[in-house]
Amino acid sequence: MQNPLISILIPFKNTEEFIVDCLESIIKQSYTNWELLIVDDNSTDSSFSMVETMAQHDDRIKLFKNSGSGIIDALKLAFNQSTGELITRMDSDDIMRQNKLKILSNNLLTYGKQHVAVGMVNYFSAEGIKAGYKSYEIWLNGLTKNGTNYSEIYKECVIPSPCWMIHREDLISCNAFEPNRYPEDYDLAFRFYKHRYKCIPCDVVLHDWRDYSHRTSRTNEHYAENHFIPLKLDYFLELDYKPEKTLVVWGAGHKGKFIAKSLIEKNMAFEWICDNPKKIGRDIYGKILSPFNCLETIENTQSIITVANKTAQTEIRDYMDKLNMKSISDYVFFC
Repeated sequence: MQNPLISILIPFKNTEEFIVDCLESIIKQSYTNWELLIVDDNSTDSSFSMVETMAQHDDRIKLFKNSGSGIIDALKLAFNQSTGELITRMDSDDIMRQNKLKILSNNLLTYGKQHVAVGMVNYFSAEGIKAGYKSYEIWLNGLTKNGTNYSEIYKECVIPSPCWMIHREDLISCNAFEPNRYPEDYDLAFRFYKHRYKCIPCDVVLHDWRDYSHRTSRTNEHYAENHFIPLKLDYFLELDYKPEKTLVVWGAGHKGKFIAKSLIEKNMAFEWICDNPKKIGRDIYGKILSPFNCLETIENTQSIITVANKTAQTEIRDYMDKLNMKSISDYVFFC
């Protein structure tokens, strides 16, 4: 099939400022064989009526009200109502570049099943983009350009939630939107990784990602950092942890302490190191922190690195290279 039906899934809530621009960018797509399953997640503004009006003029737009509550329930409903061979997600406050659906679908059809088509993104904001978001954009696009997204999956979400496409049966095989776990986009990326779906390289910006102060990812408790760390640790222990190696936690900040405490609660043995002279030798949770160079005296290690400073991370990578340590198998960055 050269032009398969693409199902676009959109949950929305109170995005009346942006939703018309979003839908118009979909209507203007160069690829026209699509259906939009758009679900109102209990909006209290006029966004529902705005979508309803647009749906009356384009029967490819199918509007629903969420029978549950939250993005995951809305995505489940949208997916259950969809019929397309190819599935993609979109955010109601963002904008598609005109060739987005065409490029993603062409890439996916070229590479075949058990692949995920991804595209580069561009953050934009009326108030200007903050350094952290710009840094994330550059990092994410660098991975996407080469299709090496999974190489740093334990740092941040490596697949942009509104800029991927996959075959329907592959999405079903990895349990689609059934897990009720936030952040749902990061959890889905881990499940793509778990099922060994390869990311297709793409060097084209396909999606304009809007940032603003009341964006859901900024304000909803489901996207707070305390949800990210358990998700990363659970998937690491399931997918990449090597029981035959000595597990090492590197860093004694908030993340390092959380991971150390979690491992203790799981009755898992580990060594704990850091490069902070104020913490070396201290007893935390019954573990004595050792200096980082103790790593050289421990045989066959696998490290979880929780040091966030970018300069320090570069130094740590160089140090690991000198020890002939390999990413994922010998160490992972958790930030």
